[in-house]
Amino acid sequence: MLQCRDLHLRYGSVVALDGLSLDVEPGRMTGFVGPNGAGKTSTMRIVLGVLGADSGTVSWNGRPLDADDRRRFGYMPEERGLYPKMRIADQLVYLARLHGLDGTQARRATDDLLDRLGLADRARDELESLSLGNQQRVQLAAALVHGPDLLVLDEPFSGLDPIGVDVLAGVLREEVERGAPVLFSSHQLELVERLCDTVAIVKDGRIVAAGGVEELRREHRRRMVRVELEGDDGRAGNAGWLAGLPGVEVVPRAGDGERGVLVALADDADAQHVLDRARATGPVAHFSFVLPTLSELFREVVTDAPAAGETNARARDAPAPAAARA
Repeated sequence: MLQCRDLHLRYGSVVALDGLSLDVEPGRMTGFVGPNGAGKTSTMRIVLGVLGADSGTVSWNGRPLDADDRRRFGYMPEERGLYPKMRIADQLVYLARLHGLDGTQARRATDDLLDRLGLADRARDELESLSLGNQQRVQLAAALVHGPDLLVLDEPFSGLDPIGVDVLAGVLREEVERGAPVLFSSHQLELVERLCDTVAIVKDGRIVAAGGVEELRREHRRRMVRVELEGDDGRAGNAGWLAGLPGVEVVPRAGDGERGVLVALADDADAQHVLDRARATGPVAHFSFVLPTLSELFREVVTDAPAAGETNARARDAPAPAAARA
Protein backbone atom coordinates (compact mmCIF):
# COMPACT_ATOMS: atom_id res chain seq x y z
CA MET A 1 0.00 0.00 0.00
CA LEU A 2 1.11 3.54 -0.79
CA GLN A 3 0.37 6.12 1.90
CA CYS A 4 0.74 9.89 1.62
CA ARG A 5 0.32 11.80 4.85
CA ASP A 6 -0.10 15.54 5.36
CA LEU A 7 1.85 16.57 2.28
CA HIS A 8 2.64 20.28 1.94
CA LEU A 9 4.29 21.94 -1.04
CA ARG A 10 4.62 25.55 -2.15
CA TYR A 11 5.94 27.08 -5.35
CA GLY A 12 6.87 30.52 -4.07
CA SER A 13 3.60 32.11 -2.97
CA VAL A 14 1.49 29.37 -4.60
CA VAL A 15 0.21 26.60 -2.34
CA ALA A 16 0.31 23.38 -4.38
CA LEU A 17 -0.40 20.90 -1.56
CA ASP A 18 -2.03 21.88 1.71
CA GLY A 19 -2.05 18.82 3.97
CA LEU A 20 -2.95 16.17 1.39
CA SER A 21 -3.39 12.62 2.70
CA LEU A 22 -4.08 9.71 0.39
CA ASP A 23 -3.86 5.90 0.45
CA VAL A 24 -3.57 3.67 -2.61
CA GLU A 25 -4.55 0.08 -1.92
CA PRO A 26 -3.25 -3.05 -3.68
CA GLY A 27 -5.54 -4.64 -6.22
CA ARG A 28 -7.62 -1.50 -6.69
CA MET A 29 -7.83 1.11 -9.42
CA THR A 30 -8.05 4.60 -8.00
CA GLY A 31 -9.13 7.71 -9.88
CA PHE A 32 -7.40 10.90 -8.78
CA VAL A 33 -9.50 13.82 -9.97
CA GLY A 34 -9.71 17.54 -9.41
CA PRO A 35 -9.67 20.91 -11.16
CA ASN A 36 -6.59 22.10 -13.04
CA GLY A 37 -3.94 23.15 -10.55
CA ALA A 38 -5.50 21.20 -7.67
CA GLY A 39 -2.29 19.30 -6.85
CA LYS A 40 -2.65 15.99 -8.69
CA THR A 41 0.56 16.08 -10.71
CA SER A 42 2.56 17.51 -7.79
CA THR A 43 1.42 14.60 -5.62
CA MET A 44 2.38 12.06 -8.26
CA ARG A 45 5.81 13.64 -8.75
CA ILE A 46 6.45 13.52 -5.01
CA VAL A 47 5.52 9.83 -4.96
CA LEU A 48 7.95 9.20 -7.83
CA GLY A 49 10.72 11.29 -6.25
CA VAL A 50 10.74 13.90 -9.01
CA LEU A 51 9.75 16.53 -6.43
CA GLY A 52 10.33 16.75 -2.72
CA ALA A 53 7.52 17.80 -0.38
CA ASP A 54 8.11 20.70 2.01
CA SER A 55 6.71 18.47 4.75
CA GLY A 56 4.71 15.29 5.17
CA THR A 57 5.54 11.64 4.52
CA VAL A 58 5.18 9.04 1.79
CA SER A 59 5.40 5.38 2.79
CA TRP A 60 5.26 2.06 0.99
CA ASN A 61 3.97 -1.02 2.82
CA GLY A 62 4.25 0.75 6.14
CA ARG A 63 7.80 2.09 5.87
CA PRO A 64 9.36 5.24 4.40
CA LEU A 65 9.52 5.18 0.62
CA ASP A 66 13.08 4.96 -0.76
CA ALA A 67 14.86 4.89 -4.12
CA ASP A 68 14.79 1.10 -4.35
CA ASP A 69 11.01 1.13 -3.93
CA ARG A 70 10.64 3.76 -6.62
CA ARG A 71 12.61 1.63 -9.10
CA ARG A 72 9.76 -0.86 -8.81
CA PHE A 73 7.12 1.73 -9.73
CA GLY A 74 5.73 2.42 -13.18
CA TYR A 75 5.02 6.01 -14.24
CA MET A 76 3.22 7.40 -17.27
CA PRO A 77 3.62 11.19 -17.25
CA GLU A 78 1.16 13.54 -18.88
CA GLU A 79 4.02 14.93 -20.98
CA ARG A 80 4.98 11.89 -23.04
CA GLY A 81 8.74 11.38 -23.22
CA LEU A 82 9.89 8.42 -25.31
CA TYR A 83 12.47 8.53 -28.08
CA PRO A 84 10.65 9.37 -31.33
CA LYS A 85 13.27 7.94 -33.73
CA MET A 86 14.01 4.76 -31.78
CA ARG A 87 12.31 1.49 -32.67
CA ILE A 88 9.50 0.63 -30.31
CA ALA A 89 10.71 -2.78 -29.17
CA ASP A 90 14.29 -1.58 -28.77
CA GLN A 91 13.39 1.22 -26.41
CA LEU A 92 11.07 -0.96 -24.34
CA VAL A 93 13.87 -3.53 -23.95
CA TYR A 94 16.25 -0.70 -23.04
CA LEU A 95 13.87 0.65 -20.37
CA ALA A 96 13.24 -2.83 -18.96
CA ARG A 97 16.99 -3.41 -18.58
CA LEU A 98 17.37 -0.06 -16.82
CA HIS A 99 14.90 -1.46 -14.27
CA GLY A 100 17.08 -4.55 -13.74
CA LEU A 101 15.71 -7.17 -16.14
CA ASP A 102 18.24 -9.21 -18.10
CA GLY A 103 18.13 -9.32 -21.88
CA THR A 104 15.93 -12.41 -22.14
CA GLN A 105 13.47 -11.14 -19.55
CA ALA A 106 13.32 -7.73 -21.20
CA ARG A 107 12.60 -9.20 -24.64
CA ARG A 108 9.93 -11.50 -23.25
CA ALA A 109 8.21 -8.68 -21.35
CA THR A 110 8.36 -6.41 -24.40
CA ASP A 111 6.86 -9.00 -26.75
CA ASP A 112 4.10 -9.79 -24.25
CA LEU A 113 3.14 -6.15 -23.74
CA LEU A 114 3.14 -5.26 -27.42
CA ASP A 115 0.85 -8.21 -28.05
CA ARG A 116 -1.51 -7.22 -25.21
CA LEU A 117 -1.62 -3.65 -26.48
CA GLY A 118 -2.23 -4.63 -30.10
CA LEU A 119 1.14 -3.40 -31.35
CA ALA A 120 3.01 -6.64 -32.07
CA ASP A 121 3.13 -5.88 -35.80
CA ARG A 122 4.70 -2.45 -35.16
CA ALA A 123 7.56 -3.62 -32.93
CA ARG A 124 10.28 -2.71 -35.45
CA ASP A 125 8.75 0.68 -36.35
CA GLU A 126 10.08 3.97 -35.10
CA LEU A 127 7.84 5.57 -32.50
CA GLU A 128 7.23 8.74 -34.54
CA SER A 129 5.68 6.67 -37.35
CA LEU A 130 2.76 5.68 -35.11
CA SER A 131 -0.45 7.60 -34.57
CA LEU A 132 -0.66 9.60 -31.36
CA GLY A 133 -3.04 7.03 -29.90
CA ASN A 134 -0.63 4.18 -30.60
CA GLN A 135 2.24 6.22 -29.21
CA GLN A 136 0.22 6.45 -26.05
CA ARG A 137 -0.10 2.67 -25.95
CA VAL A 138 3.70 2.45 -26.19
CA GLN A 139 4.00 4.95 -23.33
CA LEU A 140 1.86 2.66 -21.17
CA ALA A 141 4.03 -0.28 -22.21
CA ALA A 142 7.07 1.68 -21.00
CA ALA A 143 5.44 2.05 -17.59
CA LEU A 144 4.59 -1.66 -17.44
CA VAL A 145 7.56 -3.40 -19.03
CA HIS A 146 9.36 -4.16 -15.76
CA GLY A 147 6.26 -5.56 -13.99
CA PRO A 148 5.89 -2.66 -11.54
CA ASP A 149 4.65 -2.96 -7.97
CA LEU A 150 2.69 0.30 -8.32
CA LEU A 151 1.35 2.15 -11.37
CA VAL A 152 1.06 5.96 -11.37
CA LEU A 153 -0.54 7.35 -14.54
CA ASP A 154 -1.15 11.01 -15.37
CA GLU A 155 -3.99 11.43 -17.91
CA PRO A 156 -3.42 8.02 -19.56
CA PHE A 157 -6.60 8.19 -21.66
CA SER A 158 -6.16 11.70 -23.02
CA GLY A 159 -6.82 11.84 -26.77
CA LEU A 160 -7.61 8.14 -27.19
CA ASP A 161 -10.45 6.89 -29.36
CA PRO A 162 -12.97 4.44 -27.81
CA ILE A 163 -11.03 1.40 -29.05
CA GLY A 164 -7.81 2.73 -27.57
CA VAL A 165 -9.58 3.43 -24.28
CA ASP A 166 -10.89 -0.13 -24.17
CA VAL A 167 -7.44 -1.59 -24.87
CA LEU A 168 -5.70 0.46 -22.19
CA ALA A 169 -8.50 -0.10 -19.69
CA GLY A 170 -8.30 -3.84 -20.25
CA VAL A 171 -4.56 -3.91 -19.63
CA LEU A 172 -4.92 -1.80 -16.49
CA ARG A 173 -7.62 -4.10 -15.18
CA GLU A 174 -5.25 -7.04 -15.69
CA GLU A 175 -2.66 -5.23 -13.59
CA VAL A 176 -5.22 -4.67 -10.83
CA GLU A 177 -6.21 -8.33 -10.94
CA ARG A 178 -2.60 -9.38 -10.33
CA GLY A 179 -2.68 -7.19 -7.20
CA ALA A 180 -0.97 -3.97 -8.28
CA PRO A 181 -2.22 -0.65 -6.89
CA VAL A 182 -3.10 1.69 -9.78
CA LEU A 183 -3.46 5.45 -9.36
CA PHE A 184 -4.42 7.57 -12.34
CA SER A 185 -5.50 11.13 -12.81
CA SER A 186 -8.04 12.06 -15.45
CA HIS A 187 -10.46 14.81 -16.40
CA GLN A 188 -12.64 12.20 -18.14
CA LEU A 189 -14.93 11.58 -15.19
CA GLU A 190 -17.21 9.16 -17.02
CA LEU A 191 -14.19 6.90 -17.54
CA VAL A 192 -13.17 7.21 -13.90
CA GLU A 193 -16.68 6.29 -12.83
CA ARG A 194 -16.72 3.27 -15.15
CA LEU A 195 -13.25 1.92 -14.44
CA CYS A 196 -12.30 2.80 -10.88
CA ASP A 197 -12.88 0.96 -7.63
CA THR A 198 -12.24 4.10 -5.62
CA VAL A 199 -11.97 7.83 -6.26
CA ALA A 200 -10.16 10.67 -4.52
CA ILE A 201 -11.21 14.23 -5.33
CA VAL A 202 -8.66 16.97 -4.67
CA LYS A 203 -9.13 20.72 -4.52
CA ASP A 204 -6.59 23.36 -3.50
CA GLY A 205 -4.07 20.71 -2.49
CA ARG A 206 -6.38 18.72 -0.18
CA ILE A 207 -8.56 15.65 -0.53
CA VAL A 208 -12.16 16.85 -0.22
CA ALA A 209 -13.89 13.51 -0.88
CA ALA A 210 -12.67 9.94 -1.17
CA GLY A 211 -14.14 6.45 -1.29
CA GLY A 212 -15.86 3.94 -3.51
CA VAL A 213 -17.79 5.48 -6.37
CA GLU A 214 -21.17 4.17 -5.20
CA GLU A 215 -20.36 5.07 -1.60
CA LEU A 216 -19.58 8.66 -2.57
CA ARG A 217 -22.65 8.96 -4.76
CA ARG A 218 -24.87 7.92 -1.84
CA GLU A 219 -23.02 9.96 0.78
CA HIS A 220 -23.04 13.24 -1.12
CA ARG A 221 -26.22 12.88 -3.10
CA ARG A 222 -28.75 15.58 -3.51
CA ARG A 223 -32.28 14.31 -3.80
CA MET A 224 -32.98 14.05 -7.50
CA VAL A 225 -35.73 12.52 -9.56
CA ARG A 226 -35.93 11.67 -13.24
CA VAL A 227 -39.28 12.40 -14.84
CA GLU A 228 -40.28 11.39 -18.34
CA LEU A 229 -43.57 12.36 -19.89
CA GLU A 230 -44.86 10.44 -22.87
CA GLY A 231 -43.46 12.02 -26.02
CA ASP A 232 -40.73 13.88 -24.09
CA ASP A 233 -37.44 14.09 -26.04
CA GLY A 234 -35.37 14.62 -22.89
CA ARG A 235 -34.46 18.26 -23.35
CA ALA A 236 -34.50 20.45 -20.25
CA GLY A 237 -36.22 23.12 -22.31
CA ASN A 238 -39.33 20.94 -22.34
CA ALA A 239 -39.69 21.18 -18.54
CA GLY A 240 -41.85 24.29 -18.55
CA TRP A 241 -44.46 22.33 -16.63
CA LEU A 242 -42.19 22.74 -13.56
CA ALA A 243 -42.38 26.55 -13.69
CA GLY A 244 -43.35 28.11 -10.36
CA LEU A 245 -42.95 24.91 -8.37
CA PRO A 246 -40.89 25.86 -5.26
CA GLY A 247 -37.75 23.97 -4.28
CA VAL A 248 -37.04 22.34 -7.63
CA GLU A 249 -34.26 22.86 -10.16
CA VAL A 250 -33.77 21.26 -13.56
CA VAL A 251 -30.27 19.73 -13.71
CA PRO A 252 -28.42 19.89 -17.07
CA ARG A 253 -27.84 16.45 -18.56
CA ALA A 254 -24.40 15.35 -19.76
CA GLY A 255 -25.36 13.09 -22.66
CA ASP A 256 -26.15 10.13 -20.40
CA GLY A 257 -28.67 8.68 -22.85
CA GLU A 258 -31.59 8.87 -20.43
CA ARG A 259 -34.80 10.50 -21.57
CA GLY A 260 -36.85 12.92 -19.52
CA VAL A 261 -35.67 15.66 -17.20
CA LEU A 262 -33.52 15.45 -14.10
CA VAL A 263 -34.90 17.49 -11.20
CA ALA A 264 -32.98 18.41 -8.03
CA LEU A 265 -35.09 18.86 -4.91
CA ALA A 266 -34.40 21.26 -2.08
CA ASP A 267 -34.45 19.83 1.44
CA ASP A 268 -37.99 21.05 2.03
CA ALA A 269 -39.33 20.11 -1.41
CA ASP A 270 -41.76 17.21 -1.76
CA ALA A 271 -41.14 14.82 -4.66
CA GLN A 272 -44.87 14.06 -4.65
CA HIS A 273 -45.55 17.63 -5.76
CA VAL A 274 -43.29 17.09 -8.79
CA LEU A 275 -45.17 13.90 -9.63
CA ASP A 276 -48.53 15.66 -9.20
CA ARG A 277 -47.46 18.48 -11.54
CA ALA A 278 -46.17 15.95 -14.09
CA ARG A 279 -49.43 13.97 -14.03
CA ALA A 280 -51.41 17.15 -14.45
CA THR A 281 -49.35 17.87 -17.58
CA GLY A 282 -49.77 14.49 -19.28
CA PRO A 283 -49.18 10.74 -19.02
CA VAL A 284 -46.05 9.94 -16.99
CA ALA A 285 -43.84 7.34 -18.64
CA HIS A 286 -41.19 7.25 -15.90
CA PHE A 287 -40.60 8.64 -12.41
CA SER A 288 -37.72 7.57 -10.15
CA PHE A 289 -35.15 8.80 -7.64
CA VAL A 290 -31.59 8.79 -9.01
CA LEU A 291 -28.07 9.05 -7.62
CA PRO A 292 -25.74 11.75 -8.98
CA THR A 293 -23.12 10.83 -11.55
CA LEU A 294 -19.48 11.28 -10.64
CA SER A 295 -19.46 14.45 -12.76
CA GLU A 296 -22.35 15.88 -10.75
CA LEU A 297 -20.73 14.79 -7.49
CA PHE A 298 -17.45 16.39 -8.59
CA ARG A 299 -19.18 19.73 -9.25
CA GLU A 300 -20.92 19.53 -5.88
CA VAL A 301 -17.90 18.79 -3.68
CA VAL A 302 -15.46 21.02 -5.56
CA THR A 303 -17.87 23.96 -5.42
CA ASP A 304 -18.66 23.41 -1.74
CA ALA A 305 -15.10 22.62 -0.60
CA PRO A 306 -13.33 25.32 1.47
CA ALA A 307 -10.60 27.29 -0.27
CA ALA A 308 -6.94 26.68 0.62
CA GLY A 309 -6.14 27.89 4.13
CA GLU A 310 -9.69 27.51 5.46
CA THR A 311 -10.51 24.95 8.10
CA ASN A 312 -11.58 21.56 6.78
CA ALA A 313 -11.56 19.13 9.68
CA ARG A 314 -12.60 16.10 7.66
CA ALA A 315 -10.07 16.44 4.83
CA ARG A 316 -7.18 18.17 6.59
CA ASP A 317 -7.03 17.65 10.33
CA ALA A 318 -8.29 14.09 10.57
CA PRO A 319 -6.30 11.06 9.36
CA ALA A 320 -7.13 9.93 5.84
CA PRO A 321 -10.48 8.11 6.01
CA ALA A 322 -10.65 4.45 5.16
CA ALA A 323 -12.31 5.52 1.93
CA ALA A 324 -9.27 7.62 1.12
CA ARG A 325 -7.18 4.46 0.91
CA ALA A 326 -7.81 4.97 -2.74
